[in-house]
Amino acid sequence: MLQILLRRTSGNLSSLNCTYAKHLKYYTTGVKKLLETSDVESNNKSTTQYATESYPNSKPTDGQLAKQLEITRLVWHPSPSMKKDEILGHYKKLSKFRLTSLVVITTMAGYAMAPAPFEISTFVMCSLGTGLVSAAANAINQYHEVPFDSQMSRTKNRVLVTGKLTPLHSIGFAVTSAACGIGLLHFGVNDLAALLSAANLFLYTSIYTPMKRMTILNTWVGSVVGAIPPLIGWAGCSGSLDIGAYILCGLLYAWQFPHFNALSWNLRPDYSRAGYRMMAVTNPDLCRRTALRYTFAIGLLSFMAPVFDITNIWFALGSLPLNGYFCYLAYKFYQHSDSGSSRKLFRYSLIHLPLLMAMFLLCKTHWIFMENADKEETSTNYSQSKSDKIANKLSNLTSTVLITSRDDTNKLLPLIPSTKAN
Repeated sequence: MLQILLRRTSGNLSSLNCTYAKHLKYYTTGVKKLLETSDVESNNKSTTQYATESYPNSKPTDGQLAKQLEITRLVWHPSPSMKKDEILGHYKKLSKFRLTSLVVITTMAGYAMAPAPFEISTFVMCSLGTGLVSAAANAINQYHEVPFDSQMSRTKNRVLVTGKLTPLHSIGFAVTSAACGIGLLHFGVNDLAALLSAANLFLYTSIYTPMKRMTILNTWVGSVVGAIPPLIGWAGCSGSLDIGAYILCGLLYAWQFPHFNALSWNLRPDYSRAGYRMMAVTNPDLCRRTALRYTFAIGLLSFMAPVFDITNIWFALGSLPLNGYFCYLAYKFYQHSDSGSSRKLFRYSLIHLPLLMAMFLLCKTHWIFMENADKEETSTNYSQSKSDKIANKLSNLTSTVLITSRDDTNKLLPLIPSTKAN
């Protein structure tokens, strides 16, 4: 695996160096042409000569002359262009901002669902750290896949493919983001959250990315990558993982298959041209069956949550129509296998996940502030009952002492001489 990564890295660097050398050649040639033209008159003369050579049988019009004059006056900029007003946009595209946002949202959901006190500082650092690590993983992924992204219509305009950022710049961004993200999780949250984040970074960049061109098992590995962020949030809040965290992780893991299989179905020409081993390309029947099976798995996991006292029974009942329609769209995709059914399944998956997570949060059984209120009430009642018991014991002891002293007094009275007898 390491040899494959090194070979691919060297191939990426050689192809990118050729691209940048080509851009530099164009740049130097353009600068030379611009310096050779001393004034507008010489530009017009060369433009007229070019137009005459291009159109020997016709006189060039004013529009053609103006167009050629504008071409000779082009301001040449090196590629990549590092303008300050564009660099933030390049970083946003390099980190796959929408995908990173989804990772952060699922991490927040895992934090909020954990049965532990909610701390705003830990919540912010956990979300920010996970987002930085996700951005680093996406930057490394794009660095490795430049030659293949250039062959796909969906990815041919990425910043590394078009040369808007250099490979060294992207690696520097990835290393900085990963170090800051894991550092935030380690020092600001806990060791378990940092360990899960680092493991997910390695799994995505060093196992999932090369597996995409080797075997269709990459989809299962990629689903594990997508299911770990809620575990990071859960661990960041409670400091440990329990059955509730694994059920939430299972829901995210199962959701990946109908979501990605429906997406990849309409991208089969691109994946095939770039050489990616996807189920939709190599085994379409398995692609349809897998999407259908895992939608039923989502329904089963939703019913398991109240069984293990993670949520109440209303979560299972409320998610039934949500999951039922998901299964229906997956069955239509399995039955028809066309672009329309796959597009409907993909779009509904984008709605299904946030609704299911919100329902999971609203129906969870262990709300920490409610448990604290019950504990305070119980302790108050216990202290009151204890003080009542102590007061009762003191009153009983006092009454016993008074009765005993009265009896002793009555016994001593006959021994005291009477004043009347004297």
